[in-house]
Amino acid sequence: MTWFFRSAALFALPLLAAAAPAPRGLPTSAEVRDWNHTLTMTPGGGHLLGNPAARIKLVEYVSYTCPHCAHFETEAELPLRLGFVANGSTSVEVRHLVRDPIDLTVAMLTNCAPKERFFLNHSALMRSQSAWIAPMIGASAARQARWSTGNALTRRRAIAADFGLYAVMARRGYDRTMADRCLADEALAKRLADQTAAAAAAGIDSTPSFALGDVVLAGTHSWDSLEPQLRARL
Repeated sequence: MTWFFRSAALFALPLLAAAAPAPRGLPTSAEVRDWNHTLTMTPGGGHLLGNPAARIKLVEYVSYTCPHCAHFETEAELPLRLGFVANGSTSVEVRHLVRDPIDLTVAMLTNCAPKERFFLNHSALMRSQSAWIAPMIGASAARQARWSTGNALTRRRAIAADFGLYAVMARRGYDRTMADRCLADEALAKRLADQTAAAAAAGIDSTPSFALGDVVLAGTHSWDSLEPQLRARL
């Protein structure tokens, strides 16, 4: 279940029979905005969720073959979106640090257009990581060769097939033709490679890692260590 549905459930409260005027000085319902519905592409190709002018600008560096990234998504998605992004105080930009060909294939599928679907794709693939990543463990030499031989598209299609990624994307509304079109997008592959190089240049050598603006948060790789630093800046 995506965070959109969870957040809707949290606010599914009974309606009052007659809505009284809002007390003076408090925002009316028309003035309240949930910034979780605002999605922006950044100049470096990252995906930004929330108020582009937020005072707190969190950058999250991720890898799809990193189990700690999957754990962070499961643990932090709801409190981060509801407690920080929704009110406009904080934006979250996801950037990629690609570690291997499997990671690249998943990242390319996650970035399948339109951009408005990125965070839903991201959540779905992170949360199902333990299921689709299983073929990586104990794979035969012959199977691994499928992931590293042939041209780039051939390798990515083999990975998508062997790891069940086509099925994951089909549940997200992407048929095989659409998925293959994304896997063949060399401009996207270059953008992800450029993000990885930029992350390395910024001193990022593990995932998940975080920065506030241009300042990397040293030793911060979990929600337990990140949340107090965000709260201190509210």
